[in-house]
Amino acid sequence: MTKSSKTPSAASDKPAFIVRNSPIHGRGVFATRKIPADTLLVEYEGERISAKKAAKRHGADPANPYHTFFFSLENGKLIDGGVDGSDARWINHACEPNCEAREEDGQVFIYTLRDIKRGEEFNYDYGLIVEERQTKEIKKAYECRCGAETCRNTMLAPKEKKRSKKKKKD
Repeated sequence: MTKSSKTPSAASDKPAFIVRNSPIHGRGVFATRKIPADTLLVEYEGERISAKKAAKRHGADPANPYHTFFFSLENGKLIDGGVDGSDARWINHACEPNCEAREEDGQVFIYTLRDIKRGEEFNYDYGLIVEERQTKEIKKAYECRCGAETCRNTMLAPKEKKRSKKKKKD
């Protein structure tokens, strides 16, 4: 099945989603009609930049220094959705997401994980990774507002638990 055949039905002239204000944070992307599970919604587009260039751009807004539209790629590059980006940049984070991002041949596509109801906001787990220690201040800077029962209160990826070494019995 090709990517184009997985997109929401072209039979309807109505777009599959609309960008508007979100109760979660800022702008959000909302379904304008029912959309089935495993549907390709949109490509995450923007300028492709190096990590070095992203570091220079990070924190450019003094009023909100942790907010960016960066999406990391497997090859180490990033997509800056803030420059020539698609509507995908407005999809908010959630700890219990209804979508997921999939990298395919260096491109990032957002797919639905389950059936989406008309009017429902799309979201995926950002799983952000920061180099610095995850202090209370850093977690607050990347605060999650999804409201899910299992909310971890941050958009940062959960820390990997250290595996305890099991003693071998001889």
